[in-house]
Amino acid sequence: MRKLGFGLMRLPHIDGKPDLEQFTKMTDRFLSEGFNYFDTSTVYGDSETMLRLCLTSRYPRERYILTNKLTENLFQSESDLPGVFQKQLETCGVDCFDYYLLHALNAGYYKKFSKCNTFQFIQALKTEGKVKHIGISFHDRAAVLEQILSEHPEIEVVQIQFNYADYLSPSIESKACYEVCRKHQKPVIVMEPVRGGALVKLPDEAKAVFDALHGGSYASYAIRYAASFEGVMTVLSGMSTIGQMEDNLSYMKDFHPLTEAEFTAVGKVVGILKNQKMIACTACRYCVPGCPQNIDIPALLNCLNNKKLHQDWLSNVYYGVHTEKGGKASDCINCGKCEKICPQRLPVQSYLKEAAKVFETKPEQ
Repeated sequence: MRKLGFGLMRLPHIDGKPDLEQFTKMTDRFLSEGFNYFDTSTVYGDSETMLRLCLTSRYPRERYILTNKLTENLFQSESDLPGVFQKQLETCGVDCFDYYLLHALNAGYYKKFSKCNTFQFIQALKTEGKVKHIGISFHDRAAVLEQILSEHPEIEVVQIQFNYADYLSPSIESKACYEVCRKHQKPVIVMEPVRGGALVKLPDEAKAVFDALHGGSYASYAIRYAASFEGVMTVLSGMSTIGQMEDNLSYMKDFHPLTEAEFTAVGKVVGILKNQKMIACTACRYCVPGCPQNIDIPALLNCLNNKKLHQDWLSNVYYGVHTEKGGKASDCINCGKCEKICPQRLPVQSYLKEAAKVFETKPEQ
């Protein structure tokens, strides 16, 4: 398997609707270069339907590797599981998944997944030939991952958040989680290698470090960094445009690990980012559906990050765009649902108060 996977969380859209034409071109281009790993989820908007229309209905089954996931909000009891899985097969237009993961596991979700016998359920799916490999995607402390893999040695692969900005993060524990996977000899699937695009939108000082190498794009250093680690099976890139795909393909079709000089440059960039005190939101959007005030939390936090980085008027413009049809930061009622579901464990309510102060306070006359 080649080390670049197509993550389908952030697919191309036009005017809020799926851009099937561009996604079809991207799918064809991806396959033409010998890449074949696609990662979807029912909670990724139109992802499964677009996958069926642009991939599974157009190519023979052996041409691609397909991963799907069982997410916590899709079932309430063990009896719901067969129906959820069958609907996923039908929506994706296949009769089997190559990989099937218990999605976004943390300590809290692990209790529900265990209570509903989901580990036994996916093992049965493998025995029946409906999935080829079983695994988990994970968002929590390394100690929780150690517990899960110790109690469920049948798990074959683990998907973790892994990038150079979060490698030593005390909240994400990317390094520690990676080491747990290595200890248990589980292949690693990397998600968020570019941290939701944040490692492309770098401050000028960080860009200068990479520019001095006279090498590839800012995304290339982030993706190649993750792919350089031993035991990494594939690195998922959430490509939204054909341009992003062409960039990814340019350095991953003949992949070379980072050189010593490039690792040194990455270390310098990490130091610069730590001094920026940016909000570590990856725009996974798990917090959005449950917000009672219809606040587009990732978009507003991104506006706040951009304001901190650039101090430009465009951040205010986009804040207005994202609050035109949804809630403002000041509309937050402090229910705490966003913080409970946030994989990064961010103090979201505090950040929304800061955003309200920055973008909604009228300047003194």
